[in-house]
Amino acid sequence: MSITAGVSFNTIPRHVAIIMDGNGRWAKQRHLPRVSGHKAGLESVREIVQCCARKGIEVLTLFAFSSENWRRPRREVSLLLSLFLTAMKMEVKKLHENQVQLRVIGELSGFDKKLQEHIIKSQQITAQNTGLKLVLAVNYGGRWDITQATRKICLAVAQGKYAPEEVNESLIQQFISLGDLPEPDLFIRTGGEQRISNFLLWQLAYTEFYFTQVLWPDFLENEFELALTSFAGRQRRFGHTGEQIEAMQSEQYKGA
Repeated sequence: MSITAGVSFNTIPRHVAIIMDGNGRWAKQRHLPRVSGHKAGLESVREIVQCCARKGIEVLTLFAFSSENWRRPRREVSLLLSLFLTAMKMEVKKLHENQVQLRVIGELSGFDKKLQEHIIKSQQITAQNTGLKLVLAVNYGGRWDITQATRKICLAVAQGKYAPEEVNESLIQQFISLGDLPEPDLFIRTGGEQRISNFLLWQLAYTEFYFTQVLWPDFLENEFELALTSFAGRQRRFGHTGEQIEAMQSEQYKGA
């Protein structure tokens, strides 16, 4: 195996994943209903999507609705899903015009037929776009993701498509959500919590983490720049020593 396998010296992440936390607290601080916080959070989504597109970031994955969010009050869940549907209707044309490709991951069968149809239609409209890949994780959980991949692999083995000894990391990667995309380089969570909350458990194995106290509706371009600056200052070793990484960087510089 080459010593450089898996190593990247990019200072701009190819793939950014974000847990957008703090909408409810943002609204509470302003004595507003929680849905007002979710609506304000949409403005942050628009701004961060634009920032990623301008900077040449390839993939932006947003945790929009987790499989655990069903535990919230029924009215809030209903408002969240209604807001999600409205946003899909409003934004898909603009995304398409800007060559953004929309992808949605998660257990979509948990949603009503109308929302499922809009998700499918929005993905079809933008499928051939060549710019930023915007991934929305809805009714998604990392454990669900690994489970659904395992179930598909078990079925494929039972059908004789693979032998049990052929089941390895590379095969699992083919069945996991986003398996065809680069794994996240940078994970951001707003709102002050410091956990990944069942988000992209398989995909975050070597990701750099960035936590901020800033609530999601206040996480705009200047805050995103701070996260990117933090990422650019880190040495990503992927199991190598710091000395090996420095030597590889030196060789890369000489060959440039």
